[in-house]
Amino acid sequence: MDFALNDDQRAIQDAARAFADAELAPHSARWDEDKHFPVEVMKQAAELGFCGIYTGEEHGGMALGRVEAAVIFEELSRGDVATAAFISIHNMATWMIDKFGSDDLRGRFVPSLVSMDKIASYCLTEPGSGSDAAALRTTAVRDGDHYVLNGSKAFISGAGTSDVYVVMVRTGGEGPKGVSAIVAEAGTPGLSFGAQERKMGWNAQPTAIVQFDDCRVPVANLLGDEGAGFRYAMAGLDGGRLNIAACSLGGARLALETAQDYVATRKQFGRPIGEFQVLQFRLADMATDLEAGRLMVLRGAWAIDTDHPGKTKWCAMAKRLATDACFQIADEALQLHGGYGYLKDYPLERIVRDLRVHRILEGTNEIMRVIIARELARG
Repeated sequence: MDFALNDDQRAIQDAARAFADAELAPHSARWDEDKHFPVEVMKQAAELGFCGIYTGEEHGGMALGRVEAAVIFEELSRGDVATAAFISIHNMATWMIDKFGSDDLRGRFVPSLVSMDKIASYCLTEPGSGSDAAALRTTAVRDGDHYVLNGSKAFISGAGTSDVYVVMVRTGGEGPKGVSAIVAEAGTPGLSFGAQERKMGWNAQPTAIVQFDDCRVPVANLLGDEGAGFRYAMAGLDGGRLNIAACSLGGARLALETAQDYVATRKQFGRPIGEFQVLQFRLADMATDLEAGRLMVLRGAWAIDTDHPGKTKWCAMAKRLATDACFQIADEALQLHGGYGYLKDYPLERIVRDLRVHRILEGTNEIMRVIIARELARG
């Protein structure tokens, strides 16, 4: 068992860390305050290959593994959680097109997505189907060489700004086997967007409803086969869950480092509070939980990279453990700062707000427990 990154992985980690330190961290507070979506900065990330991490090389991707992706997203999220999380979503949508699309579809979309000349969103959740994703109601009825889409998708990151929407739609009967995946482009008649949601966190990326009203999308934009879309969506989510868990690691790591610096200098009762053993123990627990989360994420990434039969279980375990633990680490770091942690002078209140949603999206942590329990029952 070798827990060390190899030379190439360390070089990738260094590049992601340098980019986060120079281009994300200095602006993170302002992006959150102004609700600014830093598209131009994300295009700079694309120049480093971070918008096509595990997309194939044929159309400009890096063709890296999920271990490398986890390393990259931890570093990027230490600079800004919300921006790193959107880059994760963009990678997931780009990978789905590259993995399951026809040669024509891949050629039309993947190069511009890898360069982030075009931005991609992933559309699964609906107002009436969140955890029960297979109950989605957005329909796609074939009419000649087009599908006619009707329905809506909720909580879509990038909605209204993205150029490309990977949409799960119902082309057949009830349940997962009636779901297909199709690529809809911004500007298509019948495709519209709701008002931007007013959110607790993730303010550096837009979120809105995506609405389809007799929206005609070419049949050529179908991913793979009819009826296979739910399987494609779940394959995307295995990796997406790891990415979000890795984004939690980066935010929690910054919170822990901030707390360590604070307790070393903050004095009460005549000495730095970091000298009190009770606080030392709390920091020790925070560091231990962070490392446990990281190990689980890397285990899940290894499972995808090796196509291990337990990969879905391992990814669900990693997502559940890491996002829960990292939120608690951030909250504990805020608590260690006392009243100062509640102020925007420090990054902690923003980290707490940004990490909270990671326990909900890409499948709630309650659903992660359902997945884990189901896999255990199968033996």
